[in-house]
Amino acid sequence: MGRYSEMFQGFVERINAVIWGPFVILLIVGAGVYFTVITKFFPITRIGDIWRNTAGSLFRRSGKAEKGALTPFQAMTTALAGTLGTGNIVGVSTAIAGGGPGAIFWMWVSAFFGMMVKYAEVALAVKYRSLSKDGEYSGGPMYYIEKGLKAKWAAVIFAGSCVLASFGIGNMAQSNSAAEALSSTFGINTFVTGAVMAALAAFVIIGGMKRIGRVSEKLVPLMALSYMICGVAVLVINIGKIPEAFSTIFRHAFDIRAAGGGVAGYLIAMRFGVARGIFANEAGLGSAPIAHASADTESPSKQGMWGIFEVFFDTIVMCSVTALVIITSGLWNSGADGASLTMSAFTMSLGDSASKLIALSTALFAFATMLSWSYYGVKSMEYIADGRRTVNIYKSVFIAVIIAGAVTNLQLIWGISDILNGVMMLVNLIAILLLSREVMTINS
Repeated sequence: MGRYSEMFQGFVERINAVIWGPFVILLIVGAGVYFTVITKFFPITRIGDIWRNTAGSLFRRSGKAEKGALTPFQAMTTALAGTLGTGNIVGVSTAIAGGGPGAIFWMWVSAFFGMMVKYAEVALAVKYRSLSKDGEYSGGPMYYIEKGLKAKWAAVIFAGSCVLASFGIGNMAQSNSAAEALSSTFGINTFVTGAVMAALAAFVIIGGMKRIGRVSEKLVPLMALSYMICGVAVLVINIGKIPEAFSTIFRHAFDIRAAGGGVAGYLIAMRFGVARGIFANEAGLGSAPIAHASADTESPSKQGMWGIFEVFFDTIVMCSVTALVIITSGLWNSGADGASLTMSAFTMSLGDSASKLIALSTALFAFATMLSWSYYGVKSMEYIADGRRTVNIYKSVFIAVIIAGAVTNLQLIWGISDILNGVMMLVNLIAILLLSREVMTINS
């Protein structure tokens, strides 16, 4: 039985090597460059409008959303809850360990162009969304694929992949990360963590879209702020090393002798930076537009601006803080990788208390991500098989799987989830490229 399991694991890894190979990474970056150029560098030329309609609007009083919708901020925080987490903590350290500090520069590059990919998919989601009999908005790639491209079969493939992925990377992988972090730091039994998270998730998920939105708009700023406070505290302590950290990033980004030597080393830094940037902000994956489609807005373009802000905050801000913490610690070439590298970098400056703060942050990130992916799964399930009973079955299974994820070895689950996410991304990217004229119309 073990031999067959290893064979299947190897098969999954080979498929992932193809799906997440250089071609797909070039397709993602190419799509970002294309949308940035045809919109005349929208993130730069319209930066004032983007600020006023996103972060700047938080300083103005805003009314409540209509009955079947979320406020634009709630929609953004629900989507952001699905992206903040392992990409910001583990993804950054993996990029540095594998591609050197220069990988961070290419992560910034992928984020800059990824902003317009996120803008395009969010704007299309709002334009092609539907209003259900219950008066609730539903939207996302499956709707603009069906309505805009008349390709129902491709829409079903996306929705089906999203439902399955919600159990893996959106559920089991998250509860496992939280359980392992709390177990190693506080000695909490992994089953206990899974059971508590399942109970809390049940309370929120059963409450529907509105309750998920209300929790997300409070939880996301709280967990982001707690992590940022730790990061900024480290950078204040290491303030004298920050200029050298930036110098190291830029020097390694363009030094063909870095990260392995020769042109191959240069390409390794680029590949790791771009790949981990995509992993962090999920631009092009198609999951976030499902949440944004529920926003109480009449303007696809304005909601698309929230998509731009989402990528900016997730990668340019959060990932950069993690990167600078690691590089200023001097541990980036210590041979450590993943969460252990990030944890060591924080602990070096803040002491053992840092491990507790990071463990709690990891648990919060994981819980918020589960809430977001449960919503993506519900909306995708509604699209495939509309009906309250079907949705309730999905919610029940989703909640039960949280406990299973907390106590299970998930190496195979990660691999399968990566395949499903790859399918979602390929279908979604092709769709938004084919609908680029629609994006231009929205932008004009």
